[in-house]
Amino acid sequence: MALKKSWIASANSADHPFPLNNLPYGVFSTGDSDPRCGVAIGDMILDLAEAEATGLVDLGDEPLFEMPFWNEVMEEGPAVWAALRNRLIALLEEGAQERQAVEACLVPMAETVMHMPFMVSEYTDFYAGRHHATNVGTMFRGAENALPPNWLHIPIGYNGRASSVVVSGTDIRRPWGQLKGPNDSAPRWAPSARFDIELEMGAIVGTPSEGPITVQEADDHIFGYVLLNDWSARDIQAWEYQPLGPFQAKATATSISPWIVTKAALEPFRCDTPEREVELLDHLKDCGPMLYDIDLEVTLRPEGGEEATIARTNYKEMYYSAAQQLAHHTTSGCPMNAGDLLGSGTISGPEKDARGSLLELSWGGKEPLTLPTGETRSFIEDGDTLTLKGAAKGDGYTIGFGDCTGTLLPALSDPYAR
Repeated sequence: MALKKSWIASANSADHPFPLNNLPYGVFSTGDSDPRCGVAIGDMILDLAEAEATGLVDLGDEPLFEMPFWNEVMEEGPAVWAALRNRLIALLEEGAQERQAVEACLVPMAETVMHMPFMVSEYTDFYAGRHHATNVGTMFRGAENALPPNWLHIPIGYNGRASSVVVSGTDIRRPWGQLKGPNDSAPRWAPSARFDIELEMGAIVGTPSEGPITVQEADDHIFGYVLLNDWSARDIQAWEYQPLGPFQAKATATSISPWIVTKAALEPFRCDTPEREVELLDHLKDCGPMLYDIDLEVTLRPEGGEEATIARTNYKEMYYSAAQQLAHHTTSGCPMNAGDLLGSGTISGPEKDARGSLLELSWGGKEPLTLPTGETRSFIEDGDTLTLKGAAKGDGYTIGFGDCTGTLLPALSDPYAR
């Protein structure tokens, strides 16, 4: 598929993340205005609340853009999703008949503040990247026991905190927690000293389900994708995770990019999951290309320093697709809701510079990274800004997500000190 031309000139650059082929969905505000739904096109945002109020966008008897989140559109289902996309293309494509009316609903992106694009109903994070799981398992259990016995059979996950999901640009506070190192005789109460990121993609459930669904049905239920940073306190995690897995180590924050890139925009970039070493049971078997070819990178900028890329990888490195993760999630009869968020798990590649966490990049702190400033990092220092970037490259166009950024603030004074 080639670039679709828009009458908005900035959308026609091969490197711009928001061409007509993309049309991602977000929530924005300007000045003292209330947040509202919008669509990114080039360096502009189409105000959908205004477009709906003036009749440019009409998807049914009830308004869908009165509230500042995309959940109501999600709940309408795939037919409305497709109708909205088709209408937006008609309004924004080169030669559109209603250009003058649309221009009145456009807002320069540079003048806006972005907000959470949807209300997160529930949040589940997976551990579905083989290179990451192998690296972490090798560090802690040795190469021969790197993968747990179940790993090649099911996508492993845990239920996280929807209340901790924040939009890109939100500062993150270093957490306190109970820590116990290998040489400590007893646990101690202190700020996390091994705070980390995890480079992930987030899949957003659009269609609710009440019981088990197939992999193909799961794919049909997914509304879109965001970049996702699963901030992780590795020292808290090391002490707490046995036998039930992560808890407070993952509860500080999960950052997502501000724009929901729809499944329709990503269709040209579908690709297969890796070859299976162990055959999956029927309900989890691949039924077609369910992953996407999306280039990903992580940058780190120290306070007062320059930004440096510390990792590059691709979403196609995942072992399980979001559709397989969602299908597995429903096998117990677990209801899934519009607005449920599924984290992919850390996306790492086979090379050292393709590792999606500092835990892997520094090999547990034994091989610190050297930044352009000459500083080294094993884990995140106060004042560091971490940014996830993602883009799918088409024929003369780019499908971007918008950066997923967070700056680590120092820990508060001891909240329990008396």
